[in-house]
Amino acid sequence: MSEYALYIGIAAGVCTSISMLPQLVKIIKTKKADDISYGMVVVLLVGVAAWIWYGVLRSDYPIIVTNSFSLLVNMLVLVFSLRYKKNRG
Repeated sequence: MSEYALYIGIAAGVCTSISMLPQLVKIIKTKKADDISYGMVVVLLVGVAAWIWYGVLRSDYPIIVTNSFSLLVNMLVLVFSLRYKKNRG
């Protein structure tokens, strides 16, 4: 793999990994998660876990690291959305 391709892959991984951070911050700040789709988050978690496994099989550390971070962020979105879903105050 060329160095150029590696940097593109890392940049793509970072972008997708941090994509849910604004949603997580919003849920934590407002303590509301009424519009979160649990189905979407679960499908995303399964997909990210599959990417991690793929990275492990290929010994591709950029895939493993960026998707592990994404898994953590998305798990936190799920946890906080369950905690604050239909929050009464």
